[in-house]
Amino acid sequence: MERRGRKTLITIIITLVALLVLAVVFGFLKLTGKLERNGESTQRKEKGEVSEETRFAVNTTEAVLGPIADYLQFSGELVTASSVDIYADIQGILAQLMVSLGEDVRSDQVIAKIDPSRPGLSYALSPVKARVSGTITALPLNRGDTVNFQTSVATIGDLRRLQVVAAIPERFISRIRLGMQAEVQLEAWPGYTIPLIVSEISPVVDAASRTMEIKMDIPPGETRAKAGMYAEIRLTTDEKDLVVKVPSDTVLRRLGEIFVYVVQGDKAIKRNVVPGITLGDVVEIIEGLEAGEKVVYQGQTLLEDGVNVNIVRSVQAIDG
Repeated sequence: MERRGRKTLITIIITLVALLVLAVVFGFLKLTGKLERNGESTQRKEKGEVSEETRFAVNTTEAVLGPIADYLQFSGELVTASSVDIYADIQGILAQLMVSLGEDVRSDQVIAKIDPSRPGLSYALSPVKARVSGTITALPLNRGDTVNFQTSVATIGDLRRLQVVAAIPERFISRIRLGMQAEVQLEAWPGYTIPLIVSEISPVVDAASRTMEIKMDIPPGETRAKAGMYAEIRLTTDEKDLVVKVPSDTVLRRLGEIFVYVVQGDKAIKRNVVPGITLGDVVEIIEGLEAGEKVVYQGQTLLEDGVNVNIVRSVQAIDG
């Protein structure tokens, strides 16, 4: 038994020694191979055989210097500048309507007659006269309708002077002032624009709609404009002459930073900027960029500060 135990111990020792020798030999061979590979890599670097760093393909555009304007857009309606509702002096039935829509009338002209008769009684017809000269712009009643003191028989307006009326939401009131320039397009005349100026601003805000009314005079002789027309209004709220502008797509926002990538040599440099007025797809840059600098226009979303870039194409995205 003692001899058998010694043989087992000797076998274990020989096995451990053999494993240790194998581990040493394997480690030596691995180290030698790594050194050889490092040597080959060094030789390739010396010969200029190493591949270039990754380059990102981008399109660029130049920051330009020019004017920019900010505006608000609303809908409105063309109305007569002066309009008078005509009421009857007596209650009854509308017996005669002596004018038609669009007809010109003079002051004191009889435009309708009211029958004040009641069952069992008969009275002479009572005339309704125009209080001002102008054009009939509304006839809300028909013959046979009941007329009272609160019912308008007709509306007379002065078509020689038209105005555009618009309701401005309360949140924009601080940006509205007299003399502001505006452009109006009429739905009946696509592409035709009438330049206007804000001539009246209501001193109160409508409590129900939370809007404030503004008015703009239509220039005399503007024959295309008709009372009752629908109008699209673009109201210029801010104008600047010489500002640095870039396409809005070039401006990135990440983690609270606002920046663009400027190409210098073959590298994309991250540049923090301060934007100003945004008009459509154009944005003003107040700080951080100069006119004439190349800005990455397409391909910027994958860039990081200082990476190599390859300019595929330079485009003129906006005019000065």
